[in-house]
Amino acid sequence: MSKAVRIDRNGGPEELKIVDVEVGDPGPGEIRIRHKAVGLNFIDTYQRSGLYPFPMPLQLGMEASGIVEAVGEGVTHLKAGDRAAYASQPPGAYSELRVMPGRNVCKLPDAISFETGAAMMLKGLTAQYLLKKTLPVEGLQGGDYIVFHAAAGGVGLIACQWAKALGLKLIGTAGTDAKCQLALDHGAAHAINYSKENFAQRVKEITGGKGVKVVYDSVGKDTFEGSLECLRPFGLLAIFGNGSGPVPPFNLGLLGAKGSLYVTRPTLFTHIATRESTQAMADDLFAVVESGAVKIPIDQRYRLEDVQQAHRDLEARKTTGCTILTLN
Repeated sequence: MSKAVRIDRNGGPEELKIVDVEVGDPGPGEIRIRHKAVGLNFIDTYQRSGLYPFPMPLQLGMEASGIVEAVGEGVTHLKAGDRAAYASQPPGAYSELRVMPGRNVCKLPDAISFETGAAMMLKGLTAQYLLKKTLPVEGLQGGDYIVFHAAAGGVGLIACQWAKALGLKLIGTAGTDAKCQLALDHGAAHAINYSKENFAQRVKEITGGKGVKVVYDSVGKDTFEGSLECLRPFGLLAIFGNGSGPVPPFNLGLLGAKGSLYVTRPTLFTHIATRESTQAMADDLFAVVESGAVKIPIDQRYRLEDVQQAHRDLEARKTTGCTILTLN
């Protein structure tokens, strides 16, 4: 038996319930893993609310770390006793023990703790595919400016550090002066408090009126128009989240009028669709963390039993960096 967090219907944090579930043996291509720590992500709130619909009942959670207990037929990259971490569909990480597909589960290097492993997989792999794979048509070179919204969040603080390591000048945005300072402390070249300043205007000032090649935007509705204003001709707006709600329909002619712009809506799960791509991206993430160039900031810890409060704090923008759920 395993304790797990489940919802029986979509709604607010009050729908999150601790239940006992029976966990069996892994089938072909599957593993059974006993979790040591679990990551908390904004996508969890989308699934809970119904913005991203799933059949009910639904066990939540997209990333965790732990010890592999058993592997099913066909799983060759893992064995019982391995330290492991993952960001993966289907949901179910909010639990002590689970059976799941082994494809996206990776061996966790000994130098990386379970807490760090649980905190970094979804957010770190997201930063990896954004900075390395979601690129403007002109590419990115050292010295280029980029804009990254929600720069003090879990993905943002990793991106601030990784962008600096790549020689990029990251302009971060956040909603408070304290969060802006946090982004600067983690390697952002500039930080804009969008509750006090027009971020698009400030970006133009910082870049001498040129704008940037790419904006990475997980906020969505509230920042969409301003993000387009930040771009130079042929620039790319990569919308990878909906923190303020989904972007409403818009006239594609706007992209032409603003300089032949590009807009994309990438997801991590497209990028980790194969075992090979997952491992390659994870190896890149592990290497930059082990090198010390990127440190994983775990700023909040909640017990699994306090998951309702964790969701409330996340949605109220009270968290910074990464958040994990701890297990007894």
